[in-house]
Amino acid sequence: MDKNEIKKSIESGKTVLGIELGSTRIKAVLIGEDHSPIASGSFEWENQYEHGVWTYSLDNVWKGLQESYQNLSNEVSEKYGVTLKTVGAMGFSAMMHGYLAFDKSGNLLVPFRTWRNTMTGQAAEKLTSLFQFNIPQRWSIAHLYQAILNKEAHIKGISHQTTLAGYVHWKLTGQKVLGVGEASGMFPIDSTINDYDKKMLGQFNDLLKAENMSWKLEDILPKVLVAGDSAGVLTEEGAKLLDPSGQLKAGIPLCPPEGDAGTGMVATNSVAERTGNVSAGTSVFAMIVLEKALSKLYPEIDMVTTPTGKPVAMVHANNCTSDLNAWVGLFHEFTSALGVEISQSKLFEMLYKSALAGDADGGGLLAYNYLSGESITDLTEGRPLFIRTPESRFTLPNFMRTHLFSSVGTLKIGMDILSQENVKLDQLLGHGGFFKTEGVGQKIMAAAMNTSVSVMETAGEGGAWGMALLAAYVLHKTGNETLEDYLNGKVFANEKSSTIAPDKKDVDGFNTFMERYKAGLGIERAAVEGFK
Repeated sequence: MDKNEIKKSIESGKTVLGIELGSTRIKAVLIGEDHSPIASGSFEWENQYEHGVWTYSLDNVWKGLQESYQNLSNEVSEKYGVTLKTVGAMGFSAMMHGYLAFDKSGNLLVPFRTWRNTMTGQAAEKLTSLFQFNIPQRWSIAHLYQAILNKEAHIKGISHQTTLAGYVHWKLTGQKVLGVGEASGMFPIDSTINDYDKKMLGQFNDLLKAENMSWKLEDILPKVLVAGDSAGVLTEEGAKLLDPSGQLKAGIPLCPPEGDAGTGMVATNSVAERTGNVSAGTSVFAMIVLEKALSKLYPEIDMVTTPTGKPVAMVHANNCTSDLNAWVGLFHEFTSALGVEISQSKLFEMLYKSALAGDADGGGLLAYNYLSGESITDLTEGRPLFIRTPESRFTLPNFMRTHLFSSVGTLKIGMDILSQENVKLDQLLGHGGFFKTEGVGQKIMAAAMNTSVSVMETAGEGGAWGMALLAAYVLHKTGNETLEDYLNGKVFANEKSSTIAPDKKDVDGFNTFMERYKAGLGIERAAVEGFK
């Protein structure tokens, strides 16, 4: 779209707004009729650790939303010479899970407890055993049950429990709803009905009876909606809350609020069965859309859903590139000491590419990238390690290849569980810093996963753009058009991407490395115990 076409779209209210509240940034993205971003705004923020709880103040939530929206509105005015007064649709997403509990008057009962808190181990363990369904500590239901176990005074006064995205949506529309993907991080979802699992609801309500609670769980949880459903409209109060200047008009339709996992799936076009995306940076996680639920409980696998309710297996590892980045930083110190001027980004590229010249298995070298613990390998703490034998082939290419292998080693262990479950994967989309050097991260990931890995040009647009696409789907979908068809036909039809298929020699080499990696985990455990 050219500048004049964009200006007309803005004036006629045919643009779409998506805003996502991430852990370090709130980002707003405005897209045009071709789904491309035309303006953006952001607000940097950080969580606070107060009285033993990781939290964000609700005042800062609204400050951040208002500033990110105002920055976007200012960019619209500067670039296109028009004032943003309305849009065709909008949607809000945020980091998933956590705990926001309100009384019947809408007052927050305790400070917002984010996903980062690890205070719910007792509740998570008991609920996992009761449901025979993995309940991670960060899930909302674990926070609620832990508060009950702790006999916190506020519990009896709860009228409504929600997530950060659900809270924002409620305040803007008056509707206590969640998109199914976001809801799947509160309480387990039954994908056959796209609603909370009825059997598990009953089991939890039995726990409530034993505690003499006056409410049932379904009374306080938000209503579940799926992508494409109407989720209310922006009220007069909501418009003033988002835009205190008074320019933004009420009546704009909203799509169901979603979580950052769901918007990531949408932004990488990974919402159809047998598709998946892997985000690899400081941490690494893969989300695979399943054709059916897994046969049993796996503590290593989190079960959530797509924004349309399809079951998704999530494999998450806390550690990915941090140790590798530290080694590159050491090499940068060395080049600086020699008086050689080379940028860190150029050094990354050179070192990453050298890995392609290494032996297929990394030359017998071994590394663990554990700066912190990993639940998949049952380690509560981590110690980064590099290990070799006298017979290992200690070269720079093998050194770099081994550290790239190590970055995805724990992910591979989790993904092997899905392979044992006969989970089929036709497409895996990669995004994050691991894939920044062209071809290298893709080739390593393709070897590790033994499947083709693609990287899209738009993969960097992020969750706010994914949220805008969900809002656009509500506005523009026709008849029974599915979200998958909408994304394939109207958003990603001309998307440019690069795809690398697994090379058998690389796959065999990575498998050899993984045998060494799993056999050596005792070394990592000994390092944790012996090096405090």
